[in-house]
Formats: sequence, structure tokens, C-alpha cells
Amino acid sequence: MTGVSATVSQPVQSQPTGVVAFGPQRTERIEAELVPMSEWVAPGSTTVVAVRQKIAPGWHTYWRNPGDSGGATSLIWTLSAGVTADPILWPLPSRQRLMSLMNYGYSGAVLLPVPIHVPSTARPGEVLTLTTDAMFLVCSDRECVPEPMTLSLALPVREGAAPLAKPWGEEIERLVETAPRPAGIEARVTRQGGQLILTATGGPLIGADIGQVYFYPFDGGRIDHAAAQSGQRGPNGLTLTLTAGKDATQTELSGVLATDKGAWEITAEPGAPLAGVQGGAALKPLDETTATPTKTSAWVFLQALGLALLGGLVLNLMPCVFPVLAMKAASLSAAAHDPARARRDGLAFTAGVLVSFLVLAGVLLALRAAGQAIGWGFQLQSPGVVAALALVMLLVGLNLSGAFHVGAGLQNAGSGPLSRLPGSAGAFFTGVLAVVVAAPCTAPFMAAALGAALVLAWPMALAVFLMLGLGLALPYQVISLSPGLLSRLPRPGVWMERLKGLLAFPMYGAALWLLWVFTRQGGVDALGLLLTAALLLALAAWLTGLAQAARQRDERPILTTICAVVVGVLALGLAGVAAGAARNANAAPQGDSGPLAAQPWSAAAVNAATASGRPVLVNLTADWCVTCKINERAALSSPRVAKAMREANAAYLVGDWTRRDDAITRELQVHGRSGVPLYLLYRPGRAEPEILPQLLTEGVVVDALKD
Repeated sequence: MTGVSATVSQPVQSQPTGVVAFGPQRTERIEAELVPMSEWVAPGSTTVVAVRQKIAPGWHTYWRNPGDSGGATSLIWTLSAGVTADPILWPLPSRQRLMSLMNYGYSGAVLLPVPIHVPSTARPGEVLTLTTDAMFLVCSDRECVPEPMTLSLALPVREGAAPLAKPWGEEIERLVETAPRPAGIEARVTRQGGQLILTATGGPLIGADIGQVYFYPFDGGRIDHAAAQSGQRGPNGLTLTLTAGKDATQTELSGVLATDKGAWEITAEPGAPLAGVQGGAALKPLDETTATPTKTSAWVFLQALGLALLGGLVLNLMPCVFPVLAMKAASLSAAAHDPARARRDGLAFTAGVLVSFLVLAGVLLALRAAGQAIGWGFQLQSPGVVAALALVMLLVGLNLSGAFHVGAGLQNAGSGPLSRLPGSAGAFFTGVLAVVVAAPCTAPFMAAALGAALVLAWPMALAVFLMLGLGLALPYQVISLSPGLLSRLPRPGVWMERLKGLLAFPMYGAALWLLWVFTRQGGVDALGLLLTAALLLALAAWLTGLAQAARQRDERPILTTICAVVVGVLALGLAGVAAGAARNANAAPQGDSGPLAAQPWSAAAVNAATASGRPVLVNLTADWCVTCKINERAALSSPRVAKAMREANAAYLVGDWTRRDDAITRELQVHGRSGVPLYLLYRPGRAEPEILPQLLTEGVVVDALKD
């Protein structure tokens, strides 16, 4: 990948830790092996071996600092007694740019040299076995794949100097000789606003006719990797102007100063700029092999936009948002013969949806930038949010039932008898509420779009979220702007008051469902507190209705109003106590899985089952995910599916995401998803699972198990 990791998949092939695997190890994306610089090693000597990577076209691995995304190759060594291995001598990486991001890595063929120290106690005639557990993160412009491999090399021990080994010895020797090392260069870094002024002098820089330069920091976040670097040469060194990164501090700055005359490791101490490093010619950026945004990347972005729009449209049909959208549809009917009001309400509803999606996207992207494992629906993983939503749904239902009214205009027959905030404010709030409750329904077409959005650069990610919101609001926006369609809706009348009362019951149902989710998150003790809070809130709403009715009779219901306020405050306080009790409760139990014998999901459980020759059906679910529950009852509870599972000797693993679980979040991201449900079918001998549809039928599951 050239800058962004869109998805992360399971490796096609890997060697388990502890297995001695000589020679090249291969997957469809990378071939790797340990290769020696010398034909043998002598007792007490230092030799070099290299991890040779042959990376498939269109893919790449990463340098020690991967840049804005990705992960460096890691090695864990298993060596004979007395043998030690140094860190990798990293060759200079190439710079891989995509949109606003910059990564550092390798493509094609690359050798990563590692010095190996042989003890003097090694005896000629014996063979030293070097084994390393290597982890390569291999990325394309669409996905990233972690590729674990166990690589081994047998090195004979002999007396005397060894010749270079064929065919890689000369190349490894050249890399070792040219690898960036400290070279007596003195450096300083000075913070000037949003810039870092790096000055370096001494050593090979004195008198060097340097024309090109680039600085590769060892640590991410210290500089803006994608920003241009400008420099100037002086008689004793050079000056380089860098853009400060989000983690730029007044501490030292270490990295590789790469020039057209050589590359050296430097550590710049904080301090005033050094003398003799300016006044000469301007320096150009070091020649690079920069991958520019490709048509494929643009096409992936356009696909994500299209899928987001389609997913937003489908979201209108999902059960979790139906109560809110039904109320909005009735509101449009109320304004059917007032085109100006219909247009105003339609635009306000769309604005509420889009603003809410932007807020959710901003929170998700901020948490992503902070390194948090987060996904779509994260707000419903919080017992406090679930409790608040349950009480909001209760209040909306009581409002629709006529217990109290919001807005004096609601008392007038011509201004819309539906229970909503008056005018555009009510339409905007309805849009907000629709988005908040939409999270449990990760509709088809949304999964891929949201998965891509959570790894794209932030401007592209925000565009995907806005397109998703536009899809959700589009039907209502089109109707509100179409006089012909509005004219076909029935005129306001008594039927609307009856519809108003009827719509209260889906809201009560939504509140009950949220209470059930809250119970799964926090247990029955927390539920008891929340039910008491709900009772007090209903009493406060009823008292508010009494006060409103008294004011219409020109009375002054001071005592009733005070009681309503006091009871409402008590209700909110008790709801807070309930949320705190739920947060402190033990994690929720695994979600219902029907008659199938389920075990908790973990990567280790998957590996253990497939290693024993069993297929594995993985169900990543959550109690607040309505689509998940429909699938579990319609497909995964089928006796036919249970029979197919028994015949296939398949294991059934359930990952419960009802409360936050970073391991499940990472697994979702591995497969390019940002939310549940996700259904994976692993087969023995295949590392990559089959991803089943988000809307399951028993036939889909049975056929997949038979393949």
C-alpha cells in the first residue's frame, strides 16, 4: 500500500513457532528466508545474515518507522547457547505517498542484514541453527496482511576466514558497508512555531558537495512525514526545515540524515542552531521512488462513497431506526400541504443527520489517531449512553402519548399535532436521534464503506460518512422538495392524532430493547436502578403535562412545576448512578447463539480448532445489534444449520462486542469492517476465512459448510 492500510487480512501461510523451516517460506504476497553473507562462521567471530524479502508486485513492507500507517518488520530469535543477534541494520526505505499520508517501506526485493555474534566456545565441525519468528506487515493500496513466518538457517562452524556466500553474500556486504551509522555529526533541533529547524555539522558534512537531503525520523509523530522538507548548505554542514508533528516536543530528535553523498544516523539535541550551516546553495529533496495516487486508489474511494450512499438508503429499512423514521414520515404527512414548511423540515432533518454523522466520524477518527481500537456502534458499548437513549425513547413515547407537549404550537391543529419540537428544531433533533440509534443496524453495503473510512485519510473518511448520512436522509429530502409527491399524501386530520398515539408504542419498544441491552451490559442490579429512574422520569413528564394544562387555563402551577423539576433531577441522578453501577459490573455474558454449542471467540481458539482439522464458524455479534439478533434467530438457530455443523464437525465461536473489546475491534478491522455483525468460516489448511453475508439465511450457512 502506498500510504493507507484499508483492510488487514489473515496470512495465507505461516510456520508455527518452534518449527525449523529451512529455505524460503512463501505466501501469495511475500517470500522470505534467512540467507548468509559468509559460507561459514569461525569461533568468536561476527557474521551477518539477512532476512531476504521478495515482495509481490503492488505490495510492500515497512521500515523501522513505518510513517503514517503500517508496522515495522519484527524478529524474535531462537539461538544456540552463547549466540546473540543485534538489531536489524535497516537499509534506507523508499517514500510511499498517498493523498496526505507518507509511509516509509520497501517493495520488490530487499535484504535486512542482522549481525550475529558467535561465541569463542563454538567448535569447528558443529552446525549452528539460527531461527527467527518474523512478522511482516505486507500492504497494498487496498489491504494489509500480517504474515508471520518462522525462518531458519544452518551455519557450519569452521576455522579461518570464510568466503562470501553465493548468491547474496556480496549484496549483504554492500548493505552492511553502506548502512547508516553514527559518523561524528553534531546536530541541534530548534522549535520555531510549527517548524523544526534541524542543523547538522561536522564529520562527513564538512566540505561535502551535498545537493540533495532527506531526514527519516526513527519515531513516528515527531515530524509531519508528508510535509515537504527544505534545506540549505553551509561550509560546515547543512540546515533542514521540517514541519513539526503531533508528538513534536523539546526532546532530542533521532533519525537518518540521508544525502546524495551518504546517509548517517544523527541525534539532534534541543538547542540554538549551529554555526556554519547556511549561506550556500539550496538543497533539493533526495531522489525517491514515490508512489503517486493511482486510479485504483481513486476507484476504491469512489466505491466507498457509492457503497456508503447505498448503505444509508438501506438503513432506512432496518428495524432499529424504524421508530424514529416512522415518526419523521408522519411529520412529513402533517406538512404535506404546506410546501414551505415541508422544505424547511426536510432540510433541517438532513442537517441533523449530516451533523450527527460528522460528529460521530470526528470522534472515531480522533480515537483512531490516538491509537484506540474503536469501531462503528462504539457509543452503544457505553452503559451510560444506552441508559440515556432508553430514557430519551421513553420521553418521546410519553410525548407521543400526550403525557406532555413540547412547544406551544403543538396545541394548534394547523401547526402539526405530532409530538416533536416545533419547527426546524424538531426536525433537526429527529435527524440526530435517527443517527444515534442507527448504530445497531450495520446495513449491507455499509460494512465495506465504513471499514474503508476508518483507515482512509481524514478528508476522505469524512466524505464517506457524509455520503452515508446523505443516503439515510435522501428519501425524506426528496419527498420534502417534491410538491407532486407531497400532494399525494393525505391531509391532516383526526387520523394523525391516532397515528401519533400509535407511534408511541415503537418508541416504548425501543426503550424496552435498550433496557435489555443495558441489563446485558450491567446486570440486574443496575437495571433496577435504571427502571426506578425511568419511573421517576415518567412521573416528571406527567407532572409537566399537568402544569402545561394548568397554564392553558390561565393558572399558575408553581407547586406542580417545582415537583416536576425535582423529580426529573432525581431521575437523572439515579440514571447516572445506574450507569456507574453498570460500568463497574462484570463484562456482559456471551450473546445468545441459539442451539449451537458456542465457545468464546479468540484467535487462539480459531487456530487450535483448525489445527485439529475442524472448520470454524465465527460469529462476531453484540446484544445491541438488531441485525445480529435477527440472523441468530432466523439462521443460526435452525435445526438444519445445527445438523450441518455436526456433520462438518465444525466449531462455533462467538465474539461478544456488547461492551468494548479491543481484540474484537482489531479482528473487525483485520477484515475491513468497522462494526458487527461479521461471520467468518475458517477451513483447515486455509489461513484466510470466507466472509459470509451480513444478512444470513440457513441455506447460506449450510451451503458454506458443505463447500
